[in-house]
Amino acid sequence: LERHAKTLWTDKASSIKPQLVLIPDEAEQARWVCNRILEQRETGVALKSQAVLFRAASHSAALELELMRRNIPFVKFGGLKFLEAAHIKDVLAVLRFAQNPSGRLAGFRALQLIPGIGQATATRLVEAAGSSDDPAAALEGFAVPARCKTDWQAFCALYRRLRTPGLRWPMDLELARAWYQPHLERLHDDAQVRAADLDQLVALSGGYGNRESFLAEITLDPPEATSDRAGAPLLDEDYVILSTIHSSKGQEWNTVHVLNVVDGCMPSDMGTGSQDDIEEERRLLYVAMTRARENLHLVVPNRFFIKQQSSMGDRHVYATRTRFITPVMLKHFEECAWLSADKRELRTPMPDSIRMMVRDRARNAWK
Repeated sequence: LERHAKTLWTDKASSIKPQLVLIPDEAEQARWVCNRILEQRETGVALKSQAVLFRAASHSAALELELMRRNIPFVKFGGLKFLEAAHIKDVLAVLRFAQNPSGRLAGFRALQLIPGIGQATATRLVEAAGSSDDPAAALEGFAVPARCKTDWQAFCALYRRLRTPGLRWPMDLELARAWYQPHLERLHDDAQVRAADLDQLVALSGGYGNRESFLAEITLDPPEATSDRAGAPLLDEDYVILSTIHSSKGQEWNTVHVLNVVDGCMPSDMGTGSQDDIEEERRLLYVAMTRARENLHLVVPNRFFIKQQSSMGDRHVYATRTRFITPVMLKHFEECAWLSADKRELRTPMPDSIRMMVRDRARNAWK
């Protein structure tokens, strides 16, 4: 069936146009969205009245890390939260066990990735590492079953390297990710898809100064993740909604941010095989735009960094605004930009009072 032309209209008066926001890259996109969420919150718009929509579940990875870093609660619909995926947890467990040999949960998970090591052996290994002045030597001297000797030696070599001072971050994450690759292929049928997530984790980790700060700000389980808070959210809880566009159908929010409104993401590079596919992608953008009651922001990152490169690499590709927003349509949008060179915006920056409030909330959460 051919698409029928539509003209959107509303009987609700407003002087605010939808915004088309030009952003340097995905990391800045995450920071910009977080700033807007906090600004809206301080003007009285509840977090639940704000939503961030995206074409694919993986598009929210950088934003999820930034939300967690700033202690902004969120719920995601359509796909697992990035840090809740099993393969992400596995790699982070290896790093956490290297950072803190007494960490029983991380050590227990990391050690059982090795074929032939079960719960009983993992428990003894964690106790040996945690009680030793040289955890790497304690693991190397442990008598593991003969069937896992080769895999065990590879893990011990990795562990000693991760415990060696002077390792330049995020080289430690890259080493853990390389060691995990054969285990990823052994454990998961969709290893290729999951490997892309790990590449993205390595790329995002460059925004942190060292392993300790990365683990402290991002991967440590926050208090609200404990078992006494399991179950449905309480009615008075407030959190931002993250959702794939598919999962947002039938919903509306006061403020909506749409991520990655560029060709390759919207339409997806896998959704342009036929005219019917392209029209389906156009319909998805239409769905996303009509979820907003008051404020709509379409975010357009300019650069996407290539995942398979060294930690200090700067290889990237440039993206263009989605083909669905033609030059003729630009008159219906307010165009603005985020200036990352000196962290200023063309629009009003977030007040210092809000930054201080976020810092205090984050500190109080751990008291």
